[in-house]
Amino acid sequence: MNDLTRAAQQALADFQACQQWEQRARLLLQWGAQLDELPEELRVPDNLVHGCETRVWLVLDKNAQPLHFQVASEARLLRGLLALLLLRIEGLSANHIAAVNLVDWFAQLGLSRQLSPSRSNGLNAVLERMRELLAHSVD
Repeated sequence: MNDLTRAAQQALADFQACQQWEQRARLLLQWGAQLDELPEELRVPDNLVHGCETRVWLVLDKNAQPLHFQVASEARLLRGLLALLLLRIEGLSANHIAAVNLVDWFAQLGLSRQLSPSRSNGLNAVLERMRELLAHSVD
């Protein structure tokens, strides 16, 4: 994938080097711990992503260049998955984000077998919400 940032390429290499789920789970927790904290004042109902079993808040910082998303969840493994989603879309245009295939990304990372249908649906809901926020940011 030529549209991956250096950080996303490094994450991909790190995950592909893992032989077992336990190693990938540790990496997921590490990535989740690196997520910037979302301030409490942004953890409001308007910023909740619908379609997730666990509460996920998503905010688009329209003043940042390039545009920047902030995301938070109380679930540690989900925080890691969200961090990897952010890595995947980092630096992409709205059009490129619209074309991102999460199933492919998580398969490349070796994580698709561990994603339950509800967690996959939740991650897709986050990506869809990102796309909606981006569409409204250009209005």
